[in-house]
Amino acid sequence: QVHVADSGGGLVQAGGSLRLSCSVPGTTIGAKTMAWYRQAPGRHEELVAKIVDDDITTYADFVKGRFTISRLFAENTAYLQMNDLKPEDTGAYYCNVQFIVGPRGTYWGQGTQVTVSS
Repeated sequence: QVHVADSGGGLVQAGGSLRLSCSVPGTTIGAKTMAWYRQAPGRHEELVAKIVDDDITTYADFVKGRFTISRLFAENTAYLQMNDLKPEDTGAYYCNVQFIVGPRGTYWGQGTQVTVSS
């Protein structure tokens, strides 16, 4: 059973920063993709950022220039550095991990809440 542990959310004022962390403890095979999705109240889940292998990144337009995704490939750990946070960034953020070998499949963390006050 693959367990995805995501954390780092909290309450921050607009313009502030947070760093989210995602790890997959106990895995010895590198995940193909690690990504962050978010779901705001009343909205569908949306991709925030993803990283394929250890350096191919994709960002949603609404976070470009403010958020940075990175990972420690050998440790199956990813980070989402979020700067210049806005109230509309408020939501539950979920880590998504995809393996194409070993424990093949897609796995989700339990989510971490980010709340940005104006």
